[in-house]
Amino acid sequence: MTMRFKHIDGVEVVALFSGDRRYRYRLQITLKPGLRGGETACVVMQNPSYANEEIADKSVQFMEKVVFEKALQEFNRARRLIVVNQFAFIQTNKFKGLVDEIGSKNNSSIKDSLRESNIIIIGWGASNRFKDRQEFVLGLLKQMKGKILFKTKMHPSRGKYKDFIQQYKLGIGELK
Repeated sequence: MTMRFKHIDGVEVVALFSGDRRYRYRLQITLKPGLRGGETACVVMQNPSYANEEIADKSVQFMEKVVFEKALQEFNRARRLIVVNQFAFIQTNKFKGLVDEIGSKNNSSIKDSLRESNIIIIGWGASNRFKDRQEFVLGLLKQMKGKILFKTKMHPSRGKYKDFIQQYKLGIGELK
């Protein structure tokens, strides 16, 4: 039995899926009006689980708490969190990371989401075996100026709040 997680209180969630709902291209979580400033944070993770408009998964809920509830100075003006993934194919267990699991609209969804965001979080943690997809995301970031960059200490599904968010500079200590 899969454990289900709720979205945090006080948010509105919009998801962009493929027509057959096998691919999730984007999950946008916005604090209800009046709760914060107007900045947008985007987290790029590996691949989506079951999170949608109604329910979160462990990783999405963890990132909602990091950005909206943990009172971290880095996110004190963030009102919106966009979740995108290296691969859009929805898979909870035994993910392979095949080319056809990227999804036809995923690259443009990642690019658009990064452009819309002030703050970017590389959220796949320290161990990610998908080098081509990492390089795609980092290549996009190198083309964009003025973004505040962070990385996560580990994958959000295994995250601990202490020292989870770390400053990141492109080209210095490239992600593994």
